[in-house]
Amino acid sequence: MLALFGKCLLGSAAVLMIALLSKSKSFYIAGLVPLFPTFALIAHYVVGTERSMEALRETALFGLYSLLPYAGYLLAVYYFSYRFSLVNTLSMATAVWLSSAMILLLVWTRMMQTV
Repeated sequence: MLALFGKCLLGSAAVLMIALLSKSKSFYIAGLVPLFPTFALIAHYVVGTERSMEALRETALFGLYSLLPYAGYLLAVYYFSYRFSLVNTLSMATAVWLSSAMILLLVWTRMMQTV
């Protein structure tokens, strides 16, 4: 239970940092906060303690590939922000992320089945 509370604190600290930075003169730094590996650290610790080091390496490699949907999301936000409202921009960018994440999962699972 204490570990779950600690994870909640990490998440809320990230949200607080984003909120504070978005109001500052350096508002763009708020875009860096979600990239701090808070949840990756938790995931890697859990995988590393419950599975093998090979599983940890596979998780890290998949994490590298998962940057592709995130890059697609950011490119979509940048592109759509010139043409649409905030809500439409974020909705369409989320759809880009979801579709590219689904493609990534399909490709990854097929790749891992052949190995």
